[in-house]
Amino acid sequence: MSALLSVTDVHIAYGKVEAVRGVSLDVAGNEIVTIIGANGAGKTTLLNAIMGVLPLRGRTTFAGIDMAPLDIEDRVATGLSLVPEHRELFGSMNVEDNLELGAFRIAKAVAATSLERVYALFPRLKERRKQLAGTLSGGEQQMLAMGRALMGAPKLLMLDEPSLGLAPIIVADIFRIVGELRSAGVSVLLVEQNAQAALQIADRAYVMELGEFVLSGTAKDIAANKGVAASYLGFQHEGESAI
Repeated sequence: MSALLSVTDVHIAYGKVEAVRGVSLDVAGNEIVTIIGANGAGKTTLLNAIMGVLPLRGRTTFAGIDMAPLDIEDRVATGLSLVPEHRELFGSMNVEDNLELGAFRIAKAVAATSLERVYALFPRLKERRKQLAGTLSGGEQQMLAMGRALMGAPKLLMLDEPSLGLAPIIVADIFRIVGELRSAGVSVLLVEQNAQAALQIADRAYVMELGEFVLSGTAKDIAANKGVAASYLGFQHEGESAI
């Protein structure tokens, strides 16, 4: 399976402090890949660098294109999109206006089709299309952030902690929609502290600790790893230590 996104030997620093060291990963078409790990492991830093928010050393290609010379807008134009951890919505604008901002690089006819697809995925957004984004519930805001990113018809959607602060029933709904995206031909790179939910939906997984990947493999194999179970899934086998 050829890689849609390929990240090779990436290093990311804040000043003299190296936050991510020697990381390599790939995401294929129609694939969900998750990165799990504790707070401060470097997961968000990695996504931001892939998107062009932060500088990196190493090589990143997307759809065969070297990302190094491209700014954020150009990366979006190639089909790469990021839903940040804090959503970054325009709270004083209504739902539909927020969504339409996500389609500023595409033709009006295509944007109209994208809007209908987003409303089909998130019926609640259609119900609230004239409501101010700042008055939505946390779950609705997450749906709006995802919908806005999808308006540009991305090939790969990067999600940073989509379940953060949400009720379990809403989390289940968000992850169901992520699965539907894969079925619709959108690949997903998912950063998530809820390791159990992430591993249930992902095809492959990377475990990140202190800026490095310490394990990688199929999601099924990672979920079955006793060290991962102890550290991230909330239980520990007798006689086993955490990774």
